[in-house]
Amino acid sequence: MKKLHLFIIKSYLGPFFLTFFISLFLLLMQFLWKYIDELVGKDLDINIILELMFYASAGLVPMALPLAILLASIMTLGNLGENYELIALKSSGISLFRLMFPLIIFVTILSISAFFYSNNMLPFTKLKMSALLWDIQHQRPELSIKAGIFSNEIDGFSIKIDKKDKKTGKLYGILIYDHTKRNGNKNVTVADSGLMNLTKDGSAMVLTLFSGVNYTEEKDKKSNREKRTFPHRKDKFDEEKIFFKLKGVGFERTDENLFSQNYQMLTLLQLIKAEDSLSKVLDKRREKVKENLLKNNYFRRNIGKLKKFRNMKNNVKKEENNFLDTIQKNETKEKTYFNFVDFYNNLDKKTHDKVMKVALNYARSTKSYITNSKEDLFYRKKIIRKHKSQWHLKFTLSFACFVFFFIGAPLGAIIRKGGLGMPVVVSILFFVVYYMLSISGKKLALEEVLETYQGMWLSSAILFPVGIFLTYKAATDSVILDIEIYLDFFKKFKKKLKK
Repeated sequence: MKKLHLFIIKSYLGPFFLTFFISLFLLLMQFLWKYIDELVGKDLDINIILELMFYASAGLVPMALPLAILLASIMTLGNLGENYELIALKSSGISLFRLMFPLIIFVTILSISAFFYSNNMLPFTKLKMSALLWDIQHQRPELSIKAGIFSNEIDGFSIKIDKKDKKTGKLYGILIYDHTKRNGNKNVTVADSGLMNLTKDGSAMVLTLFSGVNYTEEKDKKSNREKRTFPHRKDKFDEEKIFFKLKGVGFERTDENLFSQNYQMLTLLQLIKAEDSLSKVLDKRREKVKENLLKNNYFRRNIGKLKKFRNMKNNVKKEENNFLDTIQKNETKEKTYFNFVDFYNNLDKKTHDKVMKVALNYARSTKSYITNSKEDLFYRKKIIRKHKSQWHLKFTLSFACFVFFFIGAPLGAIIRKGGLGMPVVVSILFFVVYYMLSISGKKLALEEVLETYQGMWLSSAILFPVGIFLTYKAATDSVILDIEIYLDFFKKFKKKLKK
């Protein structure tokens, strides 16, 4: 049996490493395609690009590993079935589970290793990649200017463009606010088009503008404020160059501590501590909201404002004094009753309108406070749920190795096809289903539709029973994927319908 187990392991290792590196390469290409606009045209050193690819590859390992296990399992058992080795082993009295036993041990070791990798190495690689990607994205400010959005990447200037030609790099519909003097929007430049280029040493950027106008508001230096004027200046130009000083020359590294508190960069223990701290802050915030509502909104007692009513009309002095006396008595005697309806009805129309206006303002203010507080509390709860989801993710990625193994191994025994043909098609199908269920479950958890553990374990809870079912069918030599059986069933069904 030892030789048989060694044979199974050797047959599995080859396809596993092959499919792992293929999966990792494809996922890395997808990553590069996503960020290609951030990398092209920035004169990055090859070492920077290789470093980014290394950290990105390390971050994609937890996704490539389950896919590689699925592919390798189908290919290994499929090759054994295609070459009739699986039938020979079964006919000699060796069960499918016994054949899978060394692979189960191997996948268990991989799953445990994946957990420690996800808990210890993945936060480190995520931190390195995020910091490096941030540095790359902010190396060339002129490339980060997007159409229709004000950009403040260049200190002291706010720039907006209507359109950008990606081939020529020409900008159209340029609007520039000069805030270098910090005196408001007193200096505005509007141009039909322009070009951005760096100087040779990279220390400054030159913006060449075409067919534009400068608008400037100047202060009069007269000491008499009443006679002071604010002249307006308008200068037209056919071509103008503006020099922007940049903060550094070349590629600069950002302090990684700026990203270290992100939930994706934390280990299990750090996630627990962060979640506990955030929960305490959330509880305090809730109590503060309740206190403010009770104190300032629901039971508002502003005697000072009520005293202002005394100067409005003489005919309501007595009622107001009674009202004030009643409020003061309420502070010492809870059983005192004040009839607000009678007091309100005795007010004249002008005072009536005044009271209604003040009450309406109070109601609007309360509504606005409740809305803002609700959004703030929901955001804080969402951050806590993100920490919880990240905590569960470290376990679900490891458990996914088991799920895909118990799907792939029996499928290979049933399909009995090796190579990269049918196994790839089946693997991609199951991987897409798993990935969609994972994303959907995480979204439902963050939106509080499901509990965090329910959303994060949704994909595993659905696919793991499928794996157990397939393992049972493969162990009992079921032919559930034989098309002839289903065709015969439909033929018999048609005959019954004709009768």
